[in-house]
Parts: sequence; structure tokens; C-alpha cells
Amino acid sequence: MTSPAIALRDISCTFLPSGKGRAAYTAIRDVSLSVADGEFVSVVGPTGCGKSTLLNVTAGLLSPTIGSVEIFGEPLHGLNRRAGYMFQAEALMPWRNAIQNVMAGLEVRGVEPAESRRRATGWLERVGLAGRGDAYLHQLSGGMRKRVALAQILILEPQILLMDEPFGALDVQTRQLMENELLALWSANRKSVIFITHDLEEAISLSDRVVVMSAGPASRPIGEFSIDLPRPRDVAEIRLTPEFLRIHAAIWETMRDEVLKGYRQHERA
Repeated sequence: MTSPAIALRDISCTFLPSGKGRAAYTAIRDVSLSVADGEFVSVVGPTGCGKSTLLNVTAGLLSPTIGSVEIFGEPLHGLNRRAGYMFQAEALMPWRNAIQNVMAGLEVRGVEPAESRRRATGWLERVGLAGRGDAYLHQLSGGMRKRVALAQILILEPQILLMDEPFGALDVQTRQLMENELLALWSANRKSVIFITHDLEEAISLSDRVVVMSAGPASRPIGEFSIDLPRPRDVAEIRLTPEFLRIHAAIWETMRDEVLKGYRQHERA
């Protein structure tokens, strides 16, 4: 039997108090989650439910207090070298132009400059930025910068993509274009994906499976939903179908009380 690409087993993360009189804070507790090779999984839940903590554990940026992480059947120690991490804020360097940003990871790995530039040119073409390699970030729109960030990650050929609300800051139309762009790139060479989002419609449109987290603290999965909508998908069109609406209603029924609980906790804080 093939090992899952990602296996989180009974993960808990507790953070020690940062000041006198403060209590320890448990962000997630007893979380188990597996992602198959090539599977696209979205994680949704209220603000403060530990979604980013879960992603940081998978990336190896954070060691769990309790539990274990396996990547393709091997225990994870330190950074997850098989994963690419796309943050909400792009990890781009404003003093470099687009192609230099895309080349950066290859340069760190010691790839020859000419080969790095050749590959980066190809990836800019694949994300719809052919001929824009010399443009600096201030000369690109928000959607274009997201394309550069996506190419910067995918050029390194990670087996796993970890995405933390990568399109959250974009306007609705640009966001849908980027979602379709992501699906097209993912379909061409399927990676295992954990996609964090507050947007339930986005989660359903993109995913094979949606995992719902409870409100924090000590957040945990409270529901998993298979998304059996046909692929390939257009994210705008799929949201108008009766099956999409049925799935949305079922997941929201599970999420509603947790979202309200998270909102009340946020108000008190």
C-alpha cells in the first residue's frame, strides 16, 4: 500500500506563555490528517482555528508538541524539503525583476545562470507572463505578482504545495482567474496540496476534499467532505451548479456554529 504524501498523526501544538500571568495556549489538539499523492485538500474554519499552525507543522517550520509527521512514509525532521510554501504575502524581492525572482531558488541550489534563466523563462510563459521577465514588482498588478510567486515555487518542482490563503488579497475577478490558473497548472502535473482558506466557495471549487476545523483554542477537525465535482473545472461556472450548492450547504451546516463561536471569541479578545 502506497504511503500518503502527508500524514499528520495526533498532532498537538501548545505555545508557552510570553509574559507573566499569561497561560499556555494550545492552538491545535489531537489532529490527524492524511493527504494522498496528487490530492488537493483544503482546510477551512473560523479565524484563529489553527489552520496556519497546521501548515507550518507540515512545512517543518514548527515542531509539534505531541504527535508525528510523515512525508511519503518518512518521518519529518527539520524543514520539509519536498514542499513549496506559498504565503498570503508574496515572498518576492522588490530589487529583483520578475525573472530574477523566479530564478532565485535555482541559484541557491547552484544551477548555472544560463540554465536558471532558461527554466525561469519557461515558467513565466506557463503562468501567462511571457515577455514580462524584465518587469519589477511595482510594474506588475497584484495578479501578476501572484503568478510570479507561483512560478518561483513551481520551478523547484516540489512534490507538495502548501498554500496559506494565497489569493486572499486579490479582487474577486482576479482571484477567480488565479484559481483557474492554479487548477490548470496542478492538473498538468498533480502535486499534493494543502490549501488554507477562509472562503468556503474557493475551497469547494478547487478541492478533492475539504476539512473543517473547529474554533480555537485546541482546534481539531470536525468534518471531512469529498468534493466529487467533475474536473476540469471553471471556478465561476462550477459555483452555479446544483451539486455545488448542495455541498456548500452541507459544509456550512457543520461550520456555522464554529464560525459564530470564533467570532465571539475574537470580539472578547
